[in-house]
Amino acid sequence: MKGAPGQIRRAWTDIERAVLRKFYPDVPTAVISVALGRPLTQVYQQARKLGLAKSVAYLASEAACRLRRGDRVGAAFQFPKGHSPWNKGKKGVATGGHETRFKAGMLPHNHVPVGTEVPDADGYIKRKIAEPKTWVYVHRYEWERVHGPIPKTHALAFKDGNKANVSLDNLELRTKREMMLRNSVHNLPAELVEVIQLQGALKRKINGQHRRAA
Repeated sequence: MKGAPGQIRRAWTDIERAVLRKFYPDVPTAVISVALGRPLTQVYQQARKLGLAKSVAYLASEAACRLRRGDRVGAAFQFPKGHSPWNKGKKGVATGGHETRFKAGMLPHNHVPVGTEVPDADGYIKRKIAEPKTWVYVHRYEWERVHGPIPKTHALAFKDGNKANVSLDNLELRTKREMMLRNSVHNLPAELVEVIQLQGALKRKINGQHRRAA
């Protein structure tokens, strides 16, 4: 069965359908997609075909934020209909008057020199490499300086789990699928973790047989 041009779309197995029926209501679809090794669109299509839907508990959780269209997530931060901004019709007010603008050569109070390194909110180290505000993530910068651009299908990982350890010896490329599984597997139901592990073992066995046959 064919899918996208140049690709063969494999048929769904009874085991995959069983996994989908069991976990689709309460597990993020993206995680199931990774676990089964199928594109997200195929998982959604099969779920619709089987008449599956997310559970009430899942739809009430943070994981389903974009699915909860009825509760107007973020409405508290939106302007009401018909609202006029305070600076409407006041040309130049948004940028301030002359007395509030920086003069040529002046630096803002929070200016830091090139070479400054600081952690972001997630613990990744950033470095300022140029004025006025050019920052880079150190682990990516150092890796690409030596090895070239990171493929879109991969991401950099810290071998020891320490984001502050940006030594090249501590960095390695992993597929985004591997990264997603590593980041989410501890939050999954034990049965789904077992499915993922069995699927990985089966693929390794098949690949081993193919290599020996070659």
